[in-house]
Parts: sequence; C-alpha cells; structure tokens
Amino acid sequence: MKEWIYMPVKWLLHALAYLPLGVLYVLADIIYFLLYYVVRYRRKVVFNNIRESFPDMTDDEVRSTAKQFYKNFADYFVETIKLHHISDAEMMRRMEFVDVDIIDRLWDEGRSIVCYFSHCGNWEWGTSITLHTRHRPPVDCEFAQVYRPLRNKFFDRYFLDLRSRFGSLSFPKSSVLRDLIRLRKDGKVSITGFMSDQKPSHGDVTHVVEFLNHPTAVITGTEQLARRLGMAAVYWDMEKISRGYYRVTTRLMTEDASATEPYQLTDQYARMLEMTIRRNPAIWLWSHKRWKIPVTFADDNSYDKISSARRGNNS
Repeated sequence: MKEWIYMPVKWLLHALAYLPLGVLYVLADIIYFLLYYVVRYRRKVVFNNIRESFPDMTDDEVRSTAKQFYKNFADYFVETIKLHHISDAEMMRRMEFVDVDIIDRLWDEGRSIVCYFSHCGNWEWGTSITLHTRHRPPVDCEFAQVYRPLRNKFFDRYFLDLRSRFGSLSFPKSSVLRDLIRLRKDGKVSITGFMSDQKPSHGDVTHVVEFLNHPTAVITGTEQLARRLGMAAVYWDMEKISRGYYRVTTRLMTEDASATEPYQLTDQYARMLEMTIRRNPAIWLWSHKRWKIPVTFADDNSYDKISSARRGNNS
C-alpha cells in the first residue's frame, strides 16, 4: 500500500527531471518564495546560526545571507531532481573538478582515500567525480559515499538511486568499515566521501573544536577509520561559481593517515571547512540544527583523553 501511495510522487519527480534546468530554476524561485516568506522554514534556526557564527555581520548582512541560502537551497532541490535525466556532457560542463590528478596519483600508488566533504553547494553532484578521473569503476577502483539510511523507505531508495547515477556506491554508516575492508581484499583502491560537518551521533566519541565562533562537537569517525586503514585523506573545497555551475578543488590533507597525530585530520577539516564557508557564507546548510545542544571544551572526551583516563585508573 505504501508503495502505491508514493508512485505518483515518483512519476512526478521523474517527469520534472526531463525539464531543462532553465525551467526548473523557475520552479526553484517559487520554492524559495514559499520556503522563506510563506512556510518560513526554520527561519529562526537559520538567522540564529548565521548571526552567532558571524557576530560582526549587520542585521542587513545576516538577512541577505539568509535569503541567498534559501535560494541556494531551492536550487539544490531542483538540481538534485535533475540527476535522473542529465547527460554526462552537461554534468561535466556544470560541475568542474580541479586537481583530480591528486586522486589519480594516489590510486596509481595503490592507496585508497577518504574524502572529507560537506553540505555546501550541491553536494549530490559530487558523485559525478567518476566522469573526471582516469580510473573507471568497477574495473580497478570504486567510488563511494557514506550515508545514514532515511526512515522513509521510498525516499531512501530514491536518493540511493540518484547517488548511483554516475557509478558510485553507497555504504551505510554502520557497515562502512567492513565495506572498505572488503574492497581492500578484492584488490580495489577506492575513494569514499564522508559528510563530516553534522553533529556526531548519540554515543559517539566527542571531540570539541572552535568552529564558526562556537565550541563545536565534531565527527571523529572519519579520521579513526582513515588512520586504522592507513588511507590517504583529501578535502573537497566546494564553490558555487554561478547558478547551476560549481567547482570542487581537491586539497591533499595527508598521504597516510596512520602517520598523523590523533585528531590532526579532524582539526584540519574544521579549519578548511570554515575557510570554505567564510568565503561564501550562503553556500552552507544553515538550516541544520548544528548547535542545538551547546558544548564546551570541558565536554571533549576524545579517544586520547579516554585512553589517558583508563591508564590512570589502572595505575
């Protein structure tokens, strides 16, 4: 019964995907107006997040940034729908990847990669990286992204289908370590994208950094996995060049995460992401309740601190 309920939604989304992006952006303008002026979707959250992150901004600057964020968010919505029926040539024209040779070189050396990404620009278009590298899946490499399964099974399958459009895999967060070990046993190098800018899940180890004028609990699992498997790490620096055009620059963080100090990569990611956001504040996902539960540096219970405490208790 639930499948039948969502069938009209599926048909509508597929029908919309056949429309040119120029037409879809008219729809995006309507969505922006409804979100910002009518529904007022999380406006309080967005305004508070921007104001607290940029205390030097005037009220007019905060309002302007918020409006541009909602416009970008509406663009993200229609651009993501378009993934169903966009040609490889058009995607390559609209999504530019800079310094992809870093990825190719690391793969030539037999090293798999974790890719720190974020909710900036249109992150769903990042899966088109498969069109730009010398290596092609699934012959000698794999492209993948980590995701948290959605409660709604229809939309969970819908997004998994979109994310596989250019040949990449999707690994549930709960099994990503096993999946990467399996790829290694199969003799395949890989690059796996981690959206590490949201708040940690309940029960995760907490590492606190200064981020956008807030003490912020950050995700540490990406670094822990990279260090354990001795993977390289890169950061994808996203820019929105103009409407419907993006640029992602690959920035090398380390060629061997196992040789880094604890939380070196996590701290480095926080600094690099902040630079991306400060360059164009409206590009980030401000509607996320990132600081819903405030933390202080006293709340930091990083692995190294836990290990030190355990050693102290055992002595």
